[in-house]
Amino acid sequence: MREWLGGLRISGFVVIMLGLVVLGTFVLVPTVGTYMDQRQQIQALRTAVALSESEVADLQSQRERWSDPAYITTQARERLFYTMPGEVVYLIDDDLPASEALQEQQDVSQDVGQTRTDWMSQLVRSVAAAGAAQVAVPTLGVPDPPSPAP
Repeated sequence: MREWLGGLRISGFVVIMLGLVVLGTFVLVPTVGTYMDQRQQIQALRTAVALSESEVADLQSQRERWSDPAYITTQARERLFYTMPGEVVYLIDDDLPASEALQEQQDVSQDVGQTRTDWMSQLVRSVAAAGAAQVAVPTLGVPDPPSPAP
């Protein structure tokens, strides 16, 4: 190994060139890092521009919808609860807490179940009972008969 190092002759030109390579590396590494950072910033800005363009397209479509009188009428009915003259609106207020609200139940069984009663005969009995029931007929416009004086 010593013989090899002894046989290696380094000239001044080689030392100057190695020094320039090292100096160039120290100068160019931060520049390359800055270049990469700028490329990332450009990509982020392009993404932001694309997102803004999609938002602009959505807003333009909303503006076009608001130029339609039918859409305006629908929004006034849904958001502001406006009605047309002569209409009757019923509002239902769901005041139950979320824990007591009815939730969809899952099926009890995946198998087909059979009823133990004959539904047709029950239907006929129900209709017959409803037809045979005594119904009190209200008399409209006829005053109650006067009660006898004591």
